[in-house]
Amino acid sequence: MRRVLVAASGSVAALRLPAIVAALQQLPEVEVKVVTTEHAKHFYDPADVPAKIYSDTDEWEMWKQKTDSVLHIELRRWADLMVIAPLDANTLGKIASGICDNLLTCVVRAWDLNRPLLFCPAMNTLMWEHPITAIHIQTLKSFGYIEVPCIVKKLVCGDEGKGGMAEVSTIIEKVQDCLDQLHSHSLTEAQQQ
Repeated sequence: MRRVLVAASGSVAALRLPAIVAALQQLPEVEVKVVTTEHAKHFYDPADVPAKIYSDTDEWEMWKQKTDSVLHIELRRWADLMVIAPLDANTLGKIASGICDNLLTCVVRAWDLNRPLLFCPAMNTLMWEHPITAIHIQTLKSFGYIEVPCIVKKLVCGDEGKGGMAEVSTIIEKVQDCLDQLHSHSLTEAQQQ
């Protein structure tokens, strides 16, 4: 079983979280869990997401004493791959700066850099075009994270231009590619032993 952790931040593109999770679950031998920011919850109905959803509340309710598990560490250990879809401008800036003030950013900060982490930016065109965005994207790529580039489209706000999250099919294809590479790597390691 291959384990995919889907993270959603507070972009209107979080509307597509249910479709992303459902599509991932169509892949063979894939188990999915979801991490969401509080702001992302505004854009989807949890009942429409066919997977376990974790948020900041779960992080703080889980830990009561020093022998208890820490949720962001447990999720990092559980996942073979993480995909942040959507990654809004705010969370992009936090990750690039090392800020980890919610469950999503804590998982990313604790992420095992030997495992793939894909990110799918989504923001208003002028936010995308701001010079700091390119710096933040490059910073994440320098960590070894894999960008699933945003696209040109008519955005929900009415503006038209670059900044729309990649299509669900594109995201699923990139995840599948990474999972295939992980599988090939595992087979090679097993044969060498």
